[in-house]
Amino acid sequence: MNFSFVLDPDMQALYLQGLLLTLKLMLGCIVLSLLSAIPFALALNSRWKPLKYAASMLSYLVRGTPLLLQLYLIYFGLSQFQSVRESVAWAALSNPLFCALFAFVINEAAYTGEIIAGALRNLPHGEIEAARAFGMRPWTIFKRISLPSALRNSLPTYSNEVIIVLHGTSLATTVTLLDLTGAASEVYSTLYLPFEAFMVAAVFYMALTFGITRLFRAAETRYLAYQRPRVA
Repeated sequence: MNFSFVLDPDMQALYLQGLLLTLKLMLGCIVLSLLSAIPFALALNSRWKPLKYAASMLSYLVRGTPLLLQLYLIYFGLSQFQSVRESVAWAALSNPLFCALFAFVINEAAYTGEIIAGALRNLPHGEIEAARAFGMRPWTIFKRISLPSALRNSLPTYSNEVIIVLHGTSLATTVTLLDLTGAASEVYSTLYLPFEAFMVAAVFYMALTFGITRLFRAAETRYLAYQRPRVA
């Protein structure tokens, strides 16, 4: 094995470029999917059946198909339609970064929406009844009681979703983007060192996963402390 290439400034710049794009995709996906997941979760729990069924069908379609397939359909599939190529949306849909982020956000919003919807359904009724007793309106109850409590309770599950998002960004290399996996592929094709090239990328992914895990553990310790049994 030969890892001497990691001392080459050009190889370091290549991996750094891939790392920055991976972080950009991951953070962009987390923020946008979370913002999309909240109204989606409300739709999943809606009492208006047409809206609830539409949201459930969309969730089934997104979660029932692989992320790679969704990415291919958005980036390669839509381009075959002349109406799409002639529309104002083509400037965005011809951009691989936009298509990758769009696919990641749609996919993650479906999963996160299901997590938040489940957390909202499992909220203790006592919290809602107490808020009503104080005269809070439905929107105030949702903003101050239901949503914060659901987000806190979702932390353990959502941490796994964030890690899945990180690993899912490796698919960006299939649409010509140079993320961490793409950087490793570039090193492999240049130096013919497949094991070493991808092992360096794996170290980056493991370091990022460790950092994400520690951040969520700290968040759980702070925001879920009330759930731990008290010592007499």
